[in-house]
Amino acid sequence: MTFSPWSRRFVAYLVDSLAVTPFFLAAGLIDGSQNLVLYYVLAGVGFAIWAYNRWWLTGRTGQSWGRRLVGIRLVGAETEQPIGPLRATVRDFAHILDDLILYVGYLMPLWTRKRQTLADKVMGTVVIR
Repeated sequence: MTFSPWSRRFVAYLVDSLAVTPFFLAAGLIDGSQNLVLYYVLAGVGFAIWAYNRWWLTGRTGQSWGRRLVGIRLVGAETEQPIGPLRATVRDFAHILDDLILYVGYLMPLWTRKRQTLADKVMGTVVIR
């Protein structure tokens, strides 16, 4: 198993983020008191795209759009299979742990043997090429 370098993971996350950024930016530019429905539609579309790409698609195939672009997959450390949509969702929320230690958890793939973030270690996942 060849573990993904941090740089590929970073680029994949940027691509995934860029896919939803226009919707959240547009929602942020809307005066909520004037057009509350449009605000919620734009924010809802952005959230739905994020959920489909990061949770459903990643859970089923191991690849979000960004991961596919850079040639990496998220899999279970023991099974080397996609982890399923529920675990992919929980893993994204587990990144809060990476945030709580001053974002150092996101840098852990630079020095850990399996190139895992703290969330990966907690969830038993790895990102491979």
